[in-house]
Amino acid sequence: MSPFRAGPDDRSVTAAIDASCLEAGFLLVTGHGTPLADIARMHAVFAEFFASSPTDERRLRIGPGQLHGWSGPGQSRLANTLGRATAAPDLKETFSVGPVTAPIDLSPQEAPYFDRNQWPGAPLELPAVATDCYHRVEALSATLMRAMAMALGLDADYFSDKIDRHISGLAVHHYPAQDVPPPPGQLRAGAHTDFGSLTILHPGDNPGGLQVWIDEGWSDVVVPPGAFVVNVGDLLARWTNGRWRSTLHRVVNPDAARAGLARQSLTFFHQPNWHAVIDSLPGCGPSTEPPTTSGEHFEAKLARLRGE
Repeated sequence: MSPFRAGPDDRSVTAAIDASCLEAGFLLVTGHGTPLADIARMHAVFAEFFASSPTDERRLRIGPGQLHGWSGPGQSRLANTLGRATAAPDLKETFSVGPVTAPIDLSPQEAPYFDRNQWPGAPLELPAVATDCYHRVEALSATLMRAMAMALGLDADYFSDKIDRHISGLAVHHYPAQDVPPPPGQLRAGAHTDFGSLTILHPGDNPGGLQVWIDEGWSDVVVPPGAFVVNVGDLLARWTNGRWRSTLHRVVNPDAARAGLARQSLTFFHQPNWHAVIDSLPGCGPSTEPPTTSGEHFEAKLARLRGE
């Protein structure tokens, strides 16, 4: 992203984005401006939280109608979002953080997404680190959306009024070590596509396991140090009328040699404004699906994830 960040008219970056979103729906992003040392610090603080007492985690458990806090192992079934009602639970736990500032004129639909974040008693620096992490990936998502608008032949600011009160979430996933092999077919994260416009992910020091479905087969995602993985979500695929791909992906279990190692990922799910209308973008042809809103689309997917 360095050339684009230096001069937003750079077409080499936008052309590369278009090609990757057409062919794979996944990108590896470098030159994003966040030093590797800062990313490592974020991972270390969250790892300390996941190593804390179960009592502290349970105190932060996400309740009915809540979006931010802790959800324990087995509480999500990502494969269900594809309509697979019998999918096994995912082998992970998650700490979720929402927007750190809220508009003053929230609608009833928006309000839950801007609810106060829950913070643990330890580590003490987690709120500050999580807030910094949220701001950094929030800024990167805005830069990416400008570049993606240009890649689609639109004005760089096309998405600005559609993401200026976005309802994005930062989710830190912890995949525990597997001292006992899981049942056949149960994965760290079942095969799924993401809900929103784009996802920004950093896999940590033990990154193995992420796979994407490319050319009728599963391919491992190998991430250079300091790079972010970025992928197109269902909403952006729908916005582009299928021009860009929201690609199936999963997190598989480690082999026997790595089964004793936990895995962690910092994941930012960028979701446009709740009321942003999602219909075929200019230049993407007549829409093949009826219009929806960002919020309606997200909540339908979330209900499937939670088995509701």
